Amino acid sequence: MTPSKDITRLIEIMAALRTPGSGCPWDLEQTYETIAPYTIEEAYEVADAIARGDRVDLKDELGDLLLQVVYHARMAEEEDAFAFGDVVEAVTTKMIRRHPHVFGDEDARAAGAAPGFWARIKAEERTAKAATRGNHDETPQASLLDDVPVGLPALTRAIKLQDKAAAVGFDWPSLAPVFDKMREELSELEEIAVPADPRGNTTDDTPERRAKIEEEMGDLLFVMANVARHLKLDPEEALRAANRKFVRRFRHIEQRLAEEGSTPKDSTLEQMDSLWDEARANERK
Repeated sequence: MTPSKDITRLIEIMAALRTPGSGCPWDLEQTYETIAPYTIEEAYEVADAIARGDRVDLKDELGDLLLQVVYHARMAEEEDAFAFGDVVEAVTTKMIRRHPHVFGDEDARAAGAAPGFWARIKAEERTAKAATRGNHDETPQASLLDDVPVGLPALTRAIKLQDKAAAVGFDWPSLAPVFDKMREELSELEEIAVPADPRGNTTDDTPERRAKIEEEMGDLLFVMANVARHLKLDPEEALRAANRKFVRRFRHIEQRLAEEGSTPKDSTLEQMDSLWDEARANERK
C-alpha cells in the first residue's frame, strides 16, 4: 500500500484492515457502537483545530473524520446494507435536492431561496423516508422538533430545540423571566442536593433521591442554555472557554508548586487557592 490523494486508496486500506485472517485484530473487533464515540471525538478535534486556527492540524483531523465515514461504510458493506459509494450518492442527491435555487430548472433558479423552502424540503424528505420504511398506510406524526438530532451534544441540542419552539412563539418574551426561572431551578436543585445536616452528611442517598437530583440538574442546565440563547451565545463555546481558563490557571498552580519542590497532591487547599488567586491576578494584569 502507498499513500494516495484518491479516496479509493483509503477504502482499500479499510477493506484490508477488516479482512479476516490478514487484517488488524483490533479493527476486526469493532462495531458501529464501539466506533461511534471515536466518530464524535474526531468531529470535536476538527472543531478544536478550527478554533485554534491550525490549518495543518485541520488537514489531519479532517482526514481522521473522513476515516470514520469510511469505517462505518465498510461495516455496512460487510452486511450488504450499503457501501461508501452509496453514502456519496445519498449526500450528493440531498445537496442537489436542497438547493433548487442553484441546481434546479430555470424557474427554480429564478425564484431563489424563498423563505420557508428549506423547512418544506426537509419535511418532504421525512415523509419520503417514512414511506420507504413501510409506513405507507399512515401519515407520519411529524413534530417541529423531529429534525433536531438526538446525538448532538446536550447543550447544543437544547439550543436547537428552544430555537425551533421559539420560531412558533413558544418562548420567554425577554431575558429577565429566564433568569427568574434559572433562580427557581437553582433553588430546587439546592433544596434536594444540599444535606440538611450542617456537617454535610446525608443518610438519604437512595436511587430515587439521586434520580431527582439528576432531573433538577438537567432542568437547570436547560434553562442555562436558554439564557445563552437569549444572549446570542453558544453555551458549548462558553464552556470550552471556561475549560481553557481552568486548565491555564491549574497549570499555573502546578508550575508554582513545582518551583517549590511540591505537587498539588502534597499541598493544602489553602495553598492551591492562593496560587489560583495569583493566576487570576496575573491574567488581569
